[in-house]
Amino acid sequence: MNFAYILIAIIAIVGMIVQSMLKSKFQKYGKIRLGAGLTGREIAEKMLEDHGITDVKVMSTPGALTDHYNPLKKTVNLSGPVYASDSVAAAAVAAHEVGHAVQHAVGYRWLKMRSALVPMVSFSSKIVTFLLIGGILMINTFPQLLLLGIILFALTVIFSFITLPVEYDASARAKRWLEEKGLVTPEEKKGVADALKWAARTYVVAALSSLATLLYYLQIYNSRR
Repeated sequence: MNFAYILIAIIAIVGMIVQSMLKSKFQKYGKIRLGAGLTGREIAEKMLEDHGITDVKVMSTPGALTDHYNPLKKTVNLSGPVYASDSVAAAAVAAHEVGHAVQHAVGYRWLKMRSALVPMVSFSSKIVTFLLIGGILMINTFPQLLLLGIILFALTVIFSFITLPVEYDASARAKRWLEEKGLVTPEEKKGVADALKWAARTYVVAALSSLATLLYYLQIYNSRR
């Protein structure tokens, strides 16, 4: 068993722990009502208004933990439990997603870099699995196929790591705004920070997992001789 394979296994275990903690934290803070009494939708709309952003709509999207900002459609999409809830967790998520809208509005450089990679990553994700599998099967006769797959997969790794500052910055903007506007008490502020901390860690795990997987394919390619 090689180093990269062991690393992938360890990160997978850590990932399951982080996901479990994330669900636990959101269940915990989802039961604590925000003193300000604002729902996720109201938090999002107020934060957009306070930043002078008038061309972004707040919408409800199906599922749980499916919250996201769509820069193409300019929509802040909040899951049902966040959109209509006045909990600490809902405030944290809603403000975080608007944080991405603020990044978009001010031209945050890491978000611009991430957005520029989206078309390439989207294209490579459609064919990279076939290239990697085909490359492994033909490693002795056509190693260039695997190398091409590795290069395309590397785009995903770069994308994952560029995502990290984007996510952490959005959380920082969310926490700062909630505090400055007096929408959270000191205890609620801790809950917001705790929930967003574990959400951010899922992106860290994803980035490390993609890097470990890249190392695994590189080891296969280098062992062809």
